[in-house]
Amino acid sequence: MFIKIFQILLVISTIVTGMSPEEKAELRLKVIDMFKHGFNSYMKYAYPADELMPLSCKGRYRGSEPSRGDIDDALGNFSLTLVDSLDTLAVLGMFDEFERAVRQVIQYVSFDRDVIVSVFETNIRMIGGLLGGHISAKYINSRYPLRLSWYRDELLVLAHDLGLRLLPAFNTTSGLPLPRVNLRYGIDLTLSKSERERFTCTACAGTLILEWATLSRLTGNYLFEQYADRAMSYLWE
Repeated sequence: MFIKIFQILLVISTIVTGMSPEEKAELRLKVIDMFKHGFNSYMKYAYPADELMPLSCKGRYRGSEPSRGDIDDALGNFSLTLVDSLDTLAVLGMFDEFERAVRQVIQYVSFDRDVIVSVFETNIRMIGGLLGGHISAKYINSRYPLRLSWYRDELLVLAHDLGLRLLPAFNTTSGLPLPRVNLRYGIDLTLSKSERERFTCTACAGTLILEWATLSRLTGNYLFEQYADRAMSYLWE
């Protein structure tokens, strides 16, 4: 039996080959082209909306019709796609576009809005995007001092503000965060306690530690890491 398995593995290893450097370079260019197509289309047809509707080439804001139900909880009328794309612009070496995008986020994005959003989606896309953009801005400036020399941690300030607005979701007996929160007013106190704490998912409750621990380490406010760690630990108990 062992010999048979070895023979099969030997045959497979002779068939499978890695990509050549030329093939990798070609695919790399395709990835960059695909990203540029999507990002440039968003900026041309949808910005400052949260998303681009690809068939109509119009921007999707919170409240746009037709409604997509819970999917729209990711939208907060805060230029979601722009923020979500910041670190990708940096990784792809599109530094001019990155610097321009950082300026736009700083100038136009705010979170004092009467809108109920998904804690999970807002965390991974907005807080994650802002933190990724902040770290990228600091790194680029350290390598190229003339780039982003004007930057003064504004993205981190926005991430901290947004984190504070999500904190009321953790006001639960278990420590697991509520799935949704109003960015201006917090949790809906008109609902009964059982209604507010009834539904969540393991990803929504237990995967905030990456962004929230990073936010704590960068700001010195360790409330975020403590709350995220408490929720994650509860799932393991």
